[in-house]
Amino acid sequence: MNPASPQGRGVLVVGSSSPIGQAIQTRFAGDTVVGVALDEPADLVADCSTAAGAAAAVQTVVDRAGSLDVVVLAAAVMPVAPITTTTDAQWQSAFDAILGTAFAVCRAVLPILSPGGAIVAVSSVNATLAAPGLPAYAAAKAGLEGLVRQLALDFGPRGVRVNAVAPGFIDDGSDPAKAAGYPLGRTGRPAEVADAVHFLAGAGFVTGVVLPVDGGLSIASPAAFLRDDLRERWL
Repeated sequence: MNPASPQGRGVLVVGSSSPIGQAIQTRFAGDTVVGVALDEPADLVADCSTAAGAAAAVQTVVDRAGSLDVVVLAAAVMPVAPITTTTDAQWQSAFDAILGTAFAVCRAVLPILSPGGAIVAVSSVNATLAAPGLPAYAAAKAGLEGLVRQLALDFGPRGVRVNAVAPGFIDDGSDPAKAAGYPLGRTGRPAEVADAVHFLAGAGFVTGVVLPVDGGLSIASPAAFLRDDLRERWL
């Protein structure tokens, strides 16, 4: 860690061009943050699913901050198709963006992360809650959560923590039509995911967890919303 540095921590956000990625960068204001994506806006345009792209991203943070202390894995692709019509390219795109990027970046950063360093992955409720038409995305996110637990075990003795957040539907939280099944009565906002990521980056005795950021979706029985009698009782 580099707490005494005037730039704060060195933070790498992979997948920074998405609304969640941008919110995460904003949340780490006060640290030296490098956002990497395949397109603009990004501090560095690079494909972090490749060894070269991951190495370039890591080196950029080290050059700017003097250290690399926090890594956020927020890159994703979500093909929407049943498995019978999912193409090879769609399947591979999801795994490259989600798992391929996590593999390449973690392989590059773990040798240099010092005790106190943290990796936070952005997973999804779809890793455990099935939704129609997301076989590639759900499988890749489930694999990401498995990788988080494995790395937390392997690198915990070095004082490196690895965690994940699992967002539900994230937009501006204002459309009630999308909120069915969410006990809080609304969908989430990118800044709320960023708050959870920021917490896990600094939670010194938390590792190997997947923190739901889903407005209670993952605790709710579908019957509470599908059965008229139970829905009336709940409302």
